[in-house]
Amino acid sequence: MDVLRPPLIRIGGRVYRKNLIQEQALPHEEEEDFCAGPSDCADEPCDAFVVEETERGFRCRLEVPSPLYKYIIGKKGETKKRLETETRTSISIPKPGVEGEIVITGQQRSGVISARTRIDVLLDSFRKRQPFTHFLSLALNQPAIQEKFLQFKEEVLEKCSKDHGVSSSLFQNPAKLHLTLGTLVLLNEQEIQKACDLLQRCKEDFVDQITGGQPLTVEVAGVEYMNDDPAMTDVLYAKVHMKDGSDRLQMVADQLVERFVASGLMLKEWDRVKLHATVMNTLFRKDPTEERNNTMTGKSSFKERESFNGQNILKLFENFHFGVVQLDSVRLSQRFSSDASGYYATSGQL
Repeated sequence: MDVLRPPLIRIGGRVYRKNLIQEQALPHEEEEDFCAGPSDCADEPCDAFVVEETERGFRCRLEVPSPLYKYIIGKKGETKKRLETETRTSISIPKPGVEGEIVITGQQRSGVISARTRIDVLLDSFRKRQPFTHFLSLALNQPAIQEKFLQFKEEVLEKCSKDHGVSSSLFQNPAKLHLTLGTLVLLNEQEIQKACDLLQRCKEDFVDQITGGQPLTVEVAGVEYMNDDPAMTDVLYAKVHMKDGSDRLQMVADQLVERFVASGLMLKEWDRVKLHATVMNTLFRKDPTEERNNTMTGKSSFKERESFNGQNILKLFENFHFGVVQLDSVRLSQRFSSDASGYYATSGQL
């Protein structure tokens, strides 16, 4: 890393420099830490959060999902002790599994600000490593689309089953056909509610204006692959476009993601949302019991990808027509879940 051009970390609309430090390699994830010098953040303004003055000094409260407590505490409390010593503060953390506020107190305002900033950077680093728990989706599982998808699957297996890597386990569950707009890491009920509230505000602020309060008519037709070699395909998807030729669906998708990124609930991955409906994915390659187990445990078993040769599929089904669908809601969907219809369980929608 160039010490004159350190990486920047964006948290809550503010930008921090991540300075070069000496880190000790430790065996357990909870022992990892981002450590700044004791005075690096001491003079930072605190307009991004509130520091209260008390009879004994200063205090700052922050809400942190309980699964992240361990990263502030560290092994045998070492991270917490170091933060307290270097910033001359006291950090109070709720018991494991109990949702609540972390409270930072100290005699010096600058010390409280420094501790809060360092905790923010520490948590941001670990949050980025968490697997996503929810995603914004548009359901494409209407009966007519499902029927055409099953026809597509049957014909692919009939004509291309001898191609390398092609098997029935690669296909999407027809009840879960969807467009993914963006993924989120939501670690407690408060964060889920925050995402639901933001989704409703988006509806009021711009979605209704773009759509005119009416469903969007979308055509699902043709297939394409994600990577650069069709002979080594991992993801094959159906293409979608507005029936009237407009870009209203793209506008809704891009503005939703922009708003969620600005709120800190979503990380920005691309300049524009890639509108696609996955129909085949090598991550689906599994034994028949895996999806049932994942639904029950909420976990995905790791399996190294085995690509498939998609050249014939792309040639034979280049213009396959899956149908036309009316899109009338964006859902906050929960990963590794199912509702009564077979689609992902919904935490909120607009």
